[in-house]
Amino acid sequence: MGWLSRRRRHRLAPVVLLMVALGGTGAAYSAFAPTTGAQAATGPSAATVEEGRQLFLRNCSSCHGLNAEGTADGPSLIGVGAASVDFQVGTGRMPARQLGPQVEQKPVEFNDEQIEAMAAYIASLAPGPAVPDAEQLDYSDADAAEGGSIYRTNCAMCHNYAGTGGALTGGKYAPALRGVEPKHIYEAMLTGPQSMPVFNDNNLTPEDKQDVIAFLKATEEEPAPGGSTLGKVGPVSEGAVGWLVGLGGLIACAVWLGAKAR
Repeated sequence: MGWLSRRRRHRLAPVVLLMVALGGTGAAYSAFAPTTGAQAATGPSAATVEEGRQLFLRNCSSCHGLNAEGTADGPSLIGVGAASVDFQVGTGRMPARQLGPQVEQKPVEFNDEQIEAMAAYIASLAPGPAVPDAEQLDYSDADAAEGGSIYRTNCAMCHNYAGTGGALTGGKYAPALRGVEPKHIYEAMLTGPQSMPVFNDNNLTPEDKQDVIAFLKATEEEPAPGGSTLGKVGPVSEGAVGWLVGLGGLIACAVWLGAKAR
């Protein structure tokens, strides 16, 4: 015990203890951290990331900066995640045709592999929302009725009760959601493009998002027993048609009766 006590009072004892602690920490990390091979199997390759960088430099850097740091014409993309890139480029909104109150949707300019590469490059810059996988997009067992309740609470005031879109202030608008791929609906909720708020998993769980998608897809399949749906934009269009057709018919009858009376 005396020998041990003398060793503990040695001036190099703290250094030895520090080295032992660091060695133990490194051993524990090596035991529990995923291996490089496992990471490579689940993540994009370096070649894919480099391809995405080249595509970004040719098509996006003029607005978003050479390092995606943003400019006066476009926001920084650092930290937006792969889901944001997949939505914006996969729906044809990016690259933008022209600057304005809202970026217009247009035909998609890139194939799936190119979009995946650009998303991988942006994701490599900083952590952000990932592209949803097949399990997250499976709404076969989702509750469409619950999704309708969530949609009416959070989305209907902009996108209309039936997902047909609506006008916003300043020349902006909420786009129609009919015919949109489930992946892009999920990504929009996850990333909040343009004027839309972000509904991350703390606001709406993945199950909630699946319910919303199930509701929107159910509304697309609803029949129209009354004939024309008039765009499903609500009572304004229905009232306008009622006034024009009904009042116009009454005026026509009055003119016809007046002509016969002569």
